[in-house]
Amino acid sequence: MNSLIKKAFTLSLITIFYNLAEGLISVYFGNADETLALLGFGVDSFVEVISGIGIAHMILRMKYSKVQTRDEFEKTALKITGSVFYLLTAGLIAGSVLNIIHNVKPSSTFPGIIIAVISIATMYWLMTSKLKVGKELNSDAIIADANCTKTCFYLSFILLASSGLYEVFGIAYFDILGSLGIAYFAFKEGREAFEKVKSGNLMCNCEDNCEPVIQKPSLK
Repeated sequence: MNSLIKKAFTLSLITIFYNLAEGLISVYFGNADETLALLGFGVDSFVEVISGIGIAHMILRMKYSKVQTRDEFEKTALKITGSVFYLLTAGLIAGSVLNIIHNVKPSSTFPGIIIAVISIATMYWLMTSKLKVGKELNSDAIIADANCTKTCFYLSFILLASSGLYEVFGIAYFDILGSLGIAYFAFKEGREAFEKVKSGNLMCNCEDNCEPVIQKPSLK
């Protein structure tokens, strides 16, 4: 395994373990403080762990051959990811409605602010690092992963905005709007996961500005 493949695999492992830690902390504080946006953000992080495992598996395959299509393990990971994202979408919408009906307000959203700031910095670093490695390897799969990391980047800003606004104004609707924003992206990610399974396409479909790279991984 050459140095670039090793670097790509290391980045995938960092993504997995970071999302796992982020998910645990976010779910704990989201539940304790009754903030639906932070709770949904944490569950989203757990789903990203499943997706990350599929990416790590794909990078390992690059050690032995060019990766042009997804294998069954990666397709299964995408199906699980897509299904859980749809469940998360439904849960956040239902939770938002119940919070409105029962007038549930978070006790604090300060942990969400801290988690969002750390996530923004981490996701930006991961995104740029993966993009650099992907370009050096001429790997559309790694570049796609880098571009799709932008979704996590955007989710962090949604959490920061909703948590910050609630902390300043104390209006419960800010937390609800944040949770609905996360639900919107969760739905898009779920749909994209199933589209990837159906098409077998390694390129990213999640953002309009994903870069089209036609070369396959080079192991020089």
